[in-house]
Amino acid sequence: MAAHFGRRLRKGAATTAVAAAAVAALSASQAPGVTADGQGRQTTADTTPSPEEAADSATGNSPYYTDLPPLNSPNPSPSAGTGPGDRTASEAGIPATVLDAYKKAEAALREKKPGCNLPWQLLAAIGKVESGQARGGRVSADGTTLSPILGPQLDGNGFALIKDTDNGAYDGNSTYDQAVGPMQFIPSTWAWAGRDGNGDGREDPNNIYDAALSAGHYLCRNGWDLSDRGDLRKAILSYNNSTDYLNTVLRWLEYYRKGTHEIPDGTGSLPVDRSDDGTVRPSPSSSATPPAPKPGTKPGNKPGTEPGGSRPSPGPGTPGTGSPTTPPPTTPPPTTTPPTPTDTVDHLEDAGTGALTAMAGDAFTKRISTRAETDAGKAVAKVRIRFTILGDTGTTFAGGENVATVVTGSSGVAVAPALQAGETPGSFTVRAVVVGRAVPGVGYQAKVTERAADTLVRTGDAALTCTPGGTFATAVEVRATYGGAAADKVAATATLITSADNPAENDKGPYFKDADGKAVRTLSGLKTDADGLLKLPQLYADDTTGTFLLRVTTAGGAALTVELTVAAAETPSPSPSTSSPTA
Repeated sequence: MAAHFGRRLRKGAATTAVAAAAVAALSASQAPGVTADGQGRQTTADTTPSPEEAADSATGNSPYYTDLPPLNSPNPSPSAGTGPGDRTASEAGIPATVLDAYKKAEAALREKKPGCNLPWQLLAAIGKVESGQARGGRVSADGTTLSPILGPQLDGNGFALIKDTDNGAYDGNSTYDQAVGPMQFIPSTWAWAGRDGNGDGREDPNNIYDAALSAGHYLCRNGWDLSDRGDLRKAILSYNNSTDYLNTVLRWLEYYRKGTHEIPDGTGSLPVDRSDDGTVRPSPSSSATPPAPKPGTKPGNKPGTEPGGSRPSPGPGTPGTGSPTTPPPTTPPPTTTPPTPTDTVDHLEDAGTGALTAMAGDAFTKRISTRAETDAGKAVAKVRIRFTILGDTGTTFAGGENVATVVTGSSGVAVAPALQAGETPGSFTVRAVVVGRAVPGVGYQAKVTERAADTLVRTGDAALTCTPGGTFATAVEVRATYGGAAADKVAATATLITSADNPAENDKGPYFKDADGKAVRTLSGLKTDADGLLKLPQLYADDTTGTFLLRVTTAGGAALTVELTVAAAETPSPSPSTSSPTA
């Protein structure tokens, strides 16, 4: 009995009971049937996710492996004498390259989003459930799967309906989307969530380094803190909106947290059971009875397909479909499905957004508003609108992501999260589209301007004087402000000018020194510090005496002219004689 349980858990009443007992300690305090809204927040519901909700998840709610980990703890790590039949030892082993990818992704997210607290074991749990750790670590040296890992086509026939979004670029299917790679991203999600995890300049969903880093960023969006139980559940459900999926991932997460070990690539154990085992998905032109599985294959899967593929359509005479003399089955009358709100959307309109301009590093004061309307111009509520930032300015939405999904309210309007300007000046576009519907979107033009100052003042009032050939004792320090607040990281230039009316560089008088000790009279590329302060390098004087001018300017037009004096040292006058006159 124990060996049978360790080998395989079949889906059905027995599996449900075992799974419920296994995850009871993990989920007793949480409400079942949780679904995600447009902001990634969770609400309790028992309904099946809509196609547009599936399209807004990482996997499109594709099938996943339902195998549970062994009941025995993986600790201690197996010794050299551990037998090959020890399931606890084999399940605790993670292929070397796959394990390295998970740990590198954790390290990257610790630096980029430390508040997320992403554990690599969560990536391992999802990787186990989605692809059996890239088919047991069947990857090349750079982490790319040796053969594609594709889910079944999401054609609405037993799965979500997601029509092609990538022209088959990732999944080879130009009609419907399919989940791709070891972390099973659908192309529409990969288009904005994809990251380059191995530094080769490409974002490839079939590469475990790219896929793991992308999954980490996906799980860390919306400001979620994965050390918080509630946020952890929200993040997992956003990956695949299923309570059974959530419980399976949590079970593997707890198992891997108790101990794992590295094993050679290609030697990992392969999962057996899938969430769509037993699902009947007939072709429209075929009998409703599925063909009998071939020896060595799982029901409902093409031989050799991992984790799953399109199910073959049975032909005449196929075992289980009846002989050619069998009367054809009666076709049930078609049913009419009422349109969803998304189905009624004809177009999107700007809902009075206004000009979008912000200084680098600042938050935009205006937020993007988009209205979903029918052909007659009527507002459509409960529609998911995806906002995507297109451009290289470094601008993100609050929380650090370049994509946000918002559900329209009763007025048909979706308001995007606040934009946070990046450090690179320039223009960019925010594109708003309807999730799950190919209707014209709306593009919003936005601009990031360079950091600027409107006022410059000296921080001290000591006279700046020097003798010919000497060194100025006091360095020049200025403070930059913008609107009365400290202007940090503002570009500045300091020049010894000819006169107040002639800003050309002076060829004599005070000067700075470059790295080689040569005289320079213009310094560019300067920047104020976090407090808006800028302290200039030491000033020196040549043999020319007189009054000279130093002008400091910043982006934004702030300017300050400082007077410098070079004069010979005063010679003390002889003191009058105090001797008495002679008699």
